Amino acid sequence: MATIKNISTFKLKILVVSVILLSLVSCKISYKFNGSLIDYTKTKTISISDFPNTAELVFQPLSQEFSEALRDVFTKQTRLQLLKRGGDLHLEGEIVGYQLTPLAISADSYASQTKLTLTIRVRFTNVKNPEEDIDNKTYTTFQTFDSSLLLTNVQDALIKQMIADIVDNIYNDTMAKW
Repeated sequence: MATIKNISTFKLKILVVSVILLSLVSCKISYKFNGSLIDYTKTKTISISDFPNTAELVFQPLSQEFSEALRDVFTKQTRLQLLKRGGDLHLEGEIVGYQLTPLAISADSYASQTKLTLTIRVRFTNVKNPEEDIDNKTYTTFQTFDSSLLLTNVQDALIKQMIADIVDNIYNDTMAKW
């Protein structure tokens, strides 16, 4: 009787270990921290055009800084090959707004804060899946700064943050579909 109990316990242990091993082998857990939903078997390339600055107020380096930041995000967070044109995915657009607005009027009737706003219009084409195309979507962000400061002294830092905000939003809308 004792041997039958030992055999049953041994079989039960083998069964439990087998089920655990089978579960580990048959399950695949996959995490993507960049949020990208790209099927790399179908989509292999992306082209990103330069974004010309057509805003009334022009900050000369803005076009190049924005275009490069957009390219950097897509090349660093995906395995897509960057092409000059003709990619499976294509991004293009223009900088349509760059403006200063006085805010928070103080007691002496002067603005104590100024808002710098950046607006970019984007078109996204997915050759492999045209249902995902985005036509003329506008992205806007702003930063405020103390009006006692000159724009030229704070502009670089503000632009860097605003570009990062818009590039993240474009990436999320085109790749992550959030």
